[in-house]
Amino acid sequence: MKAPERGALPLGLAATLGRTYGRLTETVQGLSDADFYRETRCPGMPVGPLLVHLLYDAERALVAFASPAVVEPDRDFVTYWRDFPPRPEDQGDTSFVRHVAGSYRKPGLLVQHWRELSEAAVRAAALGLATKGHRIETQGHVLRSVDFVATLVLEATVHHLDMIVGLRDAPEPDPEALQVTARTLDGLFGPEAWDVIGWDTTTYVLKATGRLPLDEDDLDMLGPHASRLPLLG
Repeated sequence: MKAPERGALPLGLAATLGRTYGRLTETVQGLSDADFYRETRCPGMPVGPLLVHLLYDAERALVAFASPAVVEPDRDFVTYWRDFPPRPEDQGDTSFVRHVAGSYRKPGLLVQHWRELSEAAVRAAALGLATKGHRIETQGHVLRSVDFVATLVLEATVHHLDMIVGLRDAPEPDPEALQVTARTLDGLFGPEAWDVIGWDTTTYVLKATGRLPLDEDDLDMLGPHASRLPLLG
């Protein structure tokens, strides 16, 4: 059975990652100092620290693509997330990224660093995807490059939605990136739940990851599947 209206991962996944990161850059460039202290959907992690969190994700991508794996993959773009069950926000990580964000003298310097690093990560992803059979190691697991890039798209897309909650006129995530994210959630949720989901894609991502609470209509719609949410923390 195939997830309704989503199907397989897109072929041009490096371009999807490029648009995903590009929209984040568009979101943060030109923000005021005050904007970088605006709260997001991540408790205790305002816009600036959340961008640092994403910056380290792009850095991890660069390391991974520069260190190809030779063993067989043990995770794909769905099963990778089963190692990250819903849990309270890691206070150590929150404190760390807040400290790093505060060390930049101006928000513009952080944005510049993000732009340079994220664009380099996209170029590395394009090279990795162009190499047949390319695999990478990250977080103690081995994935095919295409699966790894899909995890990067999900992380950036969900945090994009986290970031823009208090920012007027901020761009929405890339539509194809939202579809990749929803496709991943489909895999975690399982085919037995697909037919009952009536949300639009963005609402699905927000509610399936615990960003928005379930209301009475949602509970009626999901029935016994409601207890399985959130799928990600």
